[in-house]
Amino acid sequence: MSPSAAPLQGFPAKATIIEVGPRDGLQSEPRWVPTEEKVALVNGLIGAGLRHFEATSFVSPRAVPQMRDAADVLSGIDRQNGVELTALVPNAKGAERAIEAGIDAMVVFMSASESHNRKNVNRSREDSLAGFAEICRMGEAAGKPVYGAIATSFGCPFEGDVPVSAVVDIARRYRDMGITTISLGDTTGMATPPLVQERCRGLRAAVPDIDITLHFHNTRGVGLVCVYAGLMEGVTRYESSIGGLGGCPFAPKATGNICTEDLVYMLDECGVETGVDLSRLIPTARRIETAVGHPLPGQLMKAGPRLELHPMDAVATANG
Repeated sequence: MSPSAAPLQGFPAKATIIEVGPRDGLQSEPRWVPTEEKVALVNGLIGAGLRHFEATSFVSPRAVPQMRDAADVLSGIDRQNGVELTALVPNAKGAERAIEAGIDAMVVFMSASESHNRKNVNRSREDSLAGFAEICRMGEAAGKPVYGAIATSFGCPFEGDVPVSAVVDIARRYRDMGITTISLGDTTGMATPPLVQERCRGLRAAVPDIDITLHFHNTRGVGLVCVYAGLMEGVTRYESSIGGLGGCPFAPKATGNICTEDLVYMLDECGVETGVDLSRLIPTARRIETAVGHPLPGQLMKAGPRLELHPMDAVATANG
């Protein structure tokens, strides 16, 4: 935590981070990440203080091969008190598999734009919503909460601007199914602070009884700025990915999610409590970078916190 004892004016005192690296982060990786590495990733993040995870997805292995070990990943995680493991489920078959595997909660997902929904899940928006009603019934019967995600909430790579009314309409339909926790997904990094403000206020006016989660990508370099805008709107739930892993395989130029350790650092410096130990988070980020076999975009894992000191002989002295 930063020496600052109180959060910045207008900021909440606490924020919850939902780690999506094990699912959204790894889903696009072409190199197979062994099951034991996925389990070690989540367990390392639990050790750093994270408690909420999108741990995997129960989708077709043909569509997303990286997620074919979903049940095995769940069975290997050290499920301490307070840890919540969720999984993406595209349909009733996926929900059945998730429930059998002992998931804590399920996430249904669709796009605010018709074109991206057809590209992402090969369905119309209406067909997606119709299928979610059955998943909600299954969740209620099994005692498993269902959360809702809305992709392309801030813009679509095929259609451009997405009207607030489209996001609000889906949120209302979710709420009518009993879903009260809804994530707004910035699938290809099209969010900006004015859009964040507009969508948060639009949702709160139309469906005030839902909890908003924000999910940003750093495609255009303003991911943490959008978090700042969300904090000013009183949003306390943010999804992020260790090391900045991720990107949607069904959207062009969809680069990584905002980086978990960078987000924790910013929140620490702003006096917002997360319960996460940054010093334990950074080694986990470096380990997953090795596992995927290529550099990740996270900045803090390279530079370290601002007050991390170095010996004078770590660099050459200017000559002249």
